[in-house]
Amino acid sequence: MLETLKEIVFKANLELVQQGLVIYTWGNVSGYDPDSKYVIIKPSGVDYDTMKVEDMVVVDLDGQIIEGSMRPSSDTPTHLELYKEYPSLRGIAHTHSMWATSFAQAQTGITPYGTTHADYFYGPIPCTRELTQDEVTSNYEINTGRVIIETLRQQAIQPLEVPGILVGHHGPFTWGHSPENAVHNAKVLEEVAKMAYRTVAINPKAEPVPQYLLDKHYFRKHGKNAYYGQQKGDE
Repeated sequence: MLETLKEIVFKANLELVQQGLVIYTWGNVSGYDPDSKYVIIKPSGVDYDTMKVEDMVVVDLDGQIIEGSMRPSSDTPTHLELYKEYPSLRGIAHTHSMWATSFAQAQTGITPYGTTHADYFYGPIPCTRELTQDEVTSNYEINTGRVIIETLRQQAIQPLEVPGILVGHHGPFTWGHSPENAVHNAKVLEEVAKMAYRTVAINPKAEPVPQYLLDKHYFRKHGKNAYYGQQKGDE
């Protein structure tokens, strides 16, 4: 199972590049195996062009290296905080993609202005508060995870209903039911950030999508009676 997950995590990291979400060594994707309770993540500072599947690092939920000859991503403690708090997550992605990061730097969440947003995020995409100086100088990456959790709790957000967040002055984190799904959500977040910016540029008085329309689009894809796409048994 771990060897399969290593391959999945490796390919998901390459997908960040293919989708234009990262440059150089920016960003990372991890995957969580609930059976072993191990996390697989890319190594720190390794170029995507030279990275190999065997470079993936396996750590436990305490951050101890189980397998791998390199240091894991410096963002690993953030991922671990999220997996420990939300064991339903199976993949997490972090990028510094241009549009989403611009909102994060402005310390502004992303309002759902239309159905594209509603198809994936059941409500606004929040932005965390900025970390304090003490939080940055002591256990910065752990505290980044904790401020994400704090924000989700304060806004009563179920993480799989709003599978992403902006960390103030930093950038986006997304998650999902697999590493690939986390990357997919990172790409969607980037696109809806771009659309939200342009919406307000065109009409500064633009209103959020009505709740009934947000409900319709989200639940037709994600609700118990979802009917978007092909269902098992369809011809």
